[in-house]
Amino acid sequence: MDNVIDLVNKVQDVFSTLGAGNDSLDLPQIIAVGSQSAGKSSVLENIVQRDFLPRGSGIVTRRPLVLQLVTLPASSDSQDYAEFLHVPNKRYYDFNEVRTEIEADTARVAGDNKGISRQPIHLKVYSKNVLNLTMVDLPGLTKIPIGDQPPDIEKQIRTLVMDYISKPNSIILAVSPANSDIANSDSLKLARKVDPAGKRTIGVVTKLDLMDTGTNALDILTGRSFPLKLGFVGLVNRSQQDILTNKPMDEAIKSEQEFFLKHPAYRSIASRCGTTYLAKQLNSILTSHIREKLPDLRSKLSSAIGQTQHELAQYGDPAFVGNAHMGSLVLKMLTVFSSQFVASIDGTSPEISTKELSGGARIYFIFNNIFGHALNAIEPCSNVTNDDIRTAIRNSTGPRCSLFVPELAFDLLVRPQIRLLEAPSLRCVDMVFQELSKICHTCGNKELQRFPKLNAKLVDVVSDLLHERLSPTSTYVQSLISIECAYINTNHPDFPGATGAMEELQRRRKKTTTRPTEPRKRVQQQHLSAFTANGEMQRRLSVSAAAASHSASSSPSNDSFLNYFFGGGAKTDRPVLSHEQQQRLQAPTHLSSDVGQELESHFSHAMTLDPSEGPQQQEASDLSSVYGKMSDREDMEVELIRTLIISYFDIVRKSIQDLVPKAIMHLLVNFTRESVQNRLVAELYKEELFADLLLEDPAIAGERARCKAMLDVYRKAFSIISEAM
Repeated sequence: MDNVIDLVNKVQDVFSTLGAGNDSLDLPQIIAVGSQSAGKSSVLENIVQRDFLPRGSGIVTRRPLVLQLVTLPASSDSQDYAEFLHVPNKRYYDFNEVRTEIEADTARVAGDNKGISRQPIHLKVYSKNVLNLTMVDLPGLTKIPIGDQPPDIEKQIRTLVMDYISKPNSIILAVSPANSDIANSDSLKLARKVDPAGKRTIGVVTKLDLMDTGTNALDILTGRSFPLKLGFVGLVNRSQQDILTNKPMDEAIKSEQEFFLKHPAYRSIASRCGTTYLAKQLNSILTSHIREKLPDLRSKLSSAIGQTQHELAQYGDPAFVGNAHMGSLVLKMLTVFSSQFVASIDGTSPEISTKELSGGARIYFIFNNIFGHALNAIEPCSNVTNDDIRTAIRNSTGPRCSLFVPELAFDLLVRPQIRLLEAPSLRCVDMVFQELSKICHTCGNKELQRFPKLNAKLVDVVSDLLHERLSPTSTYVQSLISIECAYINTNHPDFPGATGAMEELQRRRKKTTTRPTEPRKRVQQQHLSAFTANGEMQRRLSVSAAAASHSASSSPSNDSFLNYFFGGGAKTDRPVLSHEQQQRLQAPTHLSSDVGQELESHFSHAMTLDPSEGPQQQEASDLSSVYGKMSDREDMEVELIRTLIISYFDIVRKSIQDLVPKAIMHLLVNFTRESVQNRLVAELYKEELFADLLLEDPAIAGERARCKAMLDVYRKAFSIISEAM
């Protein structure tokens, strides 16, 4: 703890040697800030007591200069010398050569123009005339680009300065000239932004000998005008004539002391002014600051070591590559990949996102939200008009006038509506397949990323497995729709049948119409008689209505009303229609089909008013022009069929909404998650493939080397601080 500045210098050297930087650690250091005309370079040279900094017009300091001052023992017979970190094992005894090397290295990194660079230059100066100190000299603040300076030079420099002084562990050395208004000092303005209380800012007022006669900066130096906890120190810079004549530094410092001792305004504070006092003050401030921050630095280093060890472990051990352990490594990678794939589906992955749904949660969302909403959005009779139903009824009766509504019309009309469920069902399969593919591409860790060929093969194998399962899953889902279309189960316990449908129609009509007059009643009774054909049918209708609360299959006497209402004898008495016959009967219900257009064309031609017009093609605007106005009986028939279609469609929709997700989970999701590891092992665990699969990505190898170097830096820095404490 006796020389903590040297301790921090060693830590800083460790970081800088390996190009690690110390941004994450935030080492305590003094940051010199000032405008180009503030005399900042003169302050540093006075402290070092050497001319070594580049001089000239415009921006001279174009890179941060990390300056470490090391006190040589008084007994040492060595002369002052300097060392650059980028030029190892070389000592500079001529400080003119130091200036030349700074200019050359600046040009090498920042270019020959007047642009700046963030990469620092590290310079150590060993001398008997300096106190241990670490300072960072930054480019001087400017406002207007001059010559070939970049147009945004002011913004570049301010950003660089703010990055350094905003670190909590930095001490700000704010340099301001006395011959300008201190209230407009750029360095103090920036310092106040990051240190509003002035707790870690020390002010330096230069050029006190150049103030107008009769004026002084006593109020500033005593803290009455601009209070800072670390106070202000006044300096007298060497004049340009002194620099040109190479006036010795010790003489310049003596002249500075005489100025303060003889000046009537400053003699009372002469002991707290000048370069010698500033160097002692900076040494004391930095030493105290480092001692205060050492425990925190040690804690940060310990945390950094743990994090870096964890990161390094993710890149894997290079010792496994190229030896007998390759098989074990491949098997480990296969297991890791398959485990992460299964964990993503099950929702047990340790890397579950908190920002969006992923994995199995996405599949659940597809089933219950996207698929469910898609099915519910289908209107059972959205594409079935009254004329479609009317035509289906007519086509199902042939050349005869039916006494009953034919059941075949209901069958033909409900099947196309059930087919509407096929498209969203297949889309649901496709969306789950895409989600599984997405999971496949996101599996793996940094260690697996070391081997791009192995990673690509893993994805290919799982993708092939998913594609294999996509076809049978889609086929099975299609078959679910075909199964529903193959047999229209009018005895389904949830299907209301004609009795329930008629009761529902009557309830709706009572709500929407007024009480009919006697003639209207007679017409309705006649229609009902036409529906039931005779008194026996009316009696059976009453019996069926009374038994509507019981199951349709509970008793032979409780026969379905459809057997009577959709007359023409029992189903077994009807000829069985072939698939082609059903298609031909079904086609006219959709007037956009070729058959429908042909029939409509024939109707139009047959009903041409003027026979002399010959075979002129005339298409009816709608079927009402063919059949005439819909009668009350036809209106009742159409409404009844529509009600039955809606009821049966809802039954099928619920069944499909339940069965499709189950089928997808069984045939696609579960099959894949249970087979993935076996498939990976069978395809990739082959000795002849190991060498090719385990070719390491050079970028990953570089990242591992960088991570290992950082770990070494942190460990060495931790060791240095621990030994000092």
